[in-house]
Amino acid sequence: MDSITQAALGAAVGGAVLGRRLGRKAVLIGALLGTLPDLDVVLDYGDAITNVTEHRGFSHSLFVLTGLATLLALLCKRFAPARDITLLRWWCFFALCLVTHPLLDALTTYGTQLFWPLNTLPAAWPIIFIIDPVYTLALLIGLGAGLTSQRVYKYCVWGLTASSLYLALAAGAKWNVEQRLAPALVEQGLTQMPLLIQPTPFNILLWRATVVGEDRYYESLISVFDSPRLPQLEALWRNSGLEQDALSGPLGQRLTWFTGPFLRYDMRLINERQTLVATDIRLGFPGFHPFSFTLATREDNRWVPVARSEAVEAPQEISLATLSRLAERAMGDVTALCASDFVASHWRVERFVYRC
Repeated sequence: MDSITQAALGAAVGGAVLGRRLGRKAVLIGALLGTLPDLDVVLDYGDAITNVTEHRGFSHSLFVLTGLATLLALLCKRFAPARDITLLRWWCFFALCLVTHPLLDALTTYGTQLFWPLNTLPAAWPIIFIIDPVYTLALLIGLGAGLTSQRVYKYCVWGLTASSLYLALAAGAKWNVEQRLAPALVEQGLTQMPLLIQPTPFNILLWRATVVGEDRYYESLISVFDSPRLPQLEALWRNSGLEQDALSGPLGQRLTWFTGPFLRYDMRLINERQTLVATDIRLGFPGFHPFSFTLATREDNRWVPVARSEAVEAPQEISLATLSRLAERAMGDVTALCASDFVASHWRVERFVYRC
């Protein structure tokens, strides 16, 4: 999640645990602790793929963060002026402010390495987009009311309750979408294919389903307000013929470890060199995928893996008009997103249409 949300979550947790004893100080310390795990973004590993895949690693580990919480609790019990706060209460304060950060991240598409170093595979149960104004506002309103009224504990608990109920609604909405999508997968023989269902940007009303086949992947938008009908799955090319060359190097292997099969491959001319590019098709939606990386260049009629990957700028940005149409689609207007996006490669252009 974004830094504002994580700071708000940490502040609300801090106020709920020690608000009665420390007041506004609990909120401030909680906000700082809530953003602490994301300080790993300052680490530059010298490569675009490594920077993306190493983020949410060791600094988001439940083992690392609970260990840090234990150390901080011992230090506060020994040196903090508030001697009447028990060691267990200090530990709960630090542990909850820290671990709620990766637990919330695990509810987004990319997930997080909760169990590093025992298991470095990102854990992800996507029910919320990486920026969700409703979830964040629930926390901020509670914090604002608590800080202005000086009833820190009461309103922090209210903010946490409201935001948690929102997550429960998101989980229910996803379950509803899964049930409605299942017959469509059976009809097209896609039940055994990798499937990702996630909310579209900034809401939990409109959901995007992505199914990966052999040379194609399939997309569908499903709103909780759609009338009873079978969701439509539209096919796009993922150019799997380039997959072996793209993933032959260590950076390609690192990327597929992070994304799984949710990659599309293209050939592009970059700096006057024919370059093989992989796009992570999980975040965003067709035509608006923000993460693409160089994996190989064409030399002497063969693909040579790059030693250092670079991020490739997305061909389009999400405009206000697109967001407006997303909002209309979220409210059940199946005609709102019938415009064509383009998924282009060096040798093939496929038109993508959400069927009305």
